[in-house]
Amino acid sequence: MTRHKDDGAGRALQVRPSYDVGYGKPPKDTRFKPGQSGNPRGRPKGAKNKHASLSEERLQNIILEEAYRTITVRDGDRSVSVPMAQAVIRSLAVNAAKGQHRAQRLFSELLSAVESSRRDLQVRFFETAVEYKVEWERELARRQALGVTDLPPPLPHPDHVVVDVRSGSVRIVGPATREEKAIWDEVFREKEMLEDCIAQLRSANETATDPAEIQDNLKFIEMGERKLADLNRVWRG
Repeated sequence: MTRHKDDGAGRALQVRPSYDVGYGKPPKDTRFKPGQSGNPRGRPKGAKNKHASLSEERLQNIILEEAYRTITVRDGDRSVSVPMAQAVIRSLAVNAAKGQHRAQRLFSELLSAVESSRRDLQVRFFETAVEYKVEWERELARRQALGVTDLPPPLPHPDHVVVDVRSGSVRIVGPATREEKAIWDEVFREKEMLEDCIAQLRSANETATDPAEIQDNLKFIEMGERKLADLNRVWRG
């Protein structure tokens, strides 16, 4: 039923039909229309996933902190400090050695998984090293054939990547970074200067007649050879 009332100026105001308004019954003008979303913009893309990701990251950090937290354990007659993860594995290994079947099974599975992972990593590293060595040897041969001399050599140099096919091992016997290359070059320059000085002293002793001079030269040669041995150890890594 429609009601009217005076607005004080002789005009009649139309009032909407009455209806209940209260808890759970908002005014009709503010209610959602059929088929209309209450959140037209929707949830920001990835908002929930981002929150879950942050939670997972925090949990991972907590787990890692606990795994490598240092604790004190008994090792025979003495106490030693070891990471929590090491203490757990040690306890598992001890129980396996005592004949506990469940511990034996868990330790065997864990050991097998670690060894398999290391083998896979070694194989991938070996294959990557061989590919690196072959590709750079091919590139350096191309540069030499074309007379290209203005390009820097690779680090590490393929000659410094030593692969052992029989053992599947890889060794880097030269610099692998610019910083190491700078040190390597300095050692090389000092090594060359020292070798030249030793050669000159030996040559001088071949014609020297003064015993004191000969002894001094021999002393400096010995000192130079000791220093050269130290540089060679650095040079060979």
